Amino acid sequence: MGRVEQIREKLEQAFQPTTLEVLDESEKHRGHAGYQEGGESHFQVRIAAPAFAPMSRVARERAVHKALGPELIGQIHALAIDIET
Repeated sequence: MGRVEQIREKLEQAFQPTTLEVLDESEKHRGHAGYQEGGESHFQVRIAAPAFAPMSRVARERAVHKALGPELIGQIHALAIDIET
């Protein structure tokens, strides 16, 4: 299973989102720090879920990182997160 699928699965389990988009943007970063041949190093996540409503912006991002877990986060060079309630 690729990292896009891993990210999607973990976020779906943790938040039951109403919207979830996970994009591998690695190719846009070719030649930059952290780029890996074959991709799967730079990601954009757009997620909306009622679970985020009572959280601050910082708490939301921490919750996403916690849901992904340290092992998966350690394999990602860059993760842009756009969170809606």
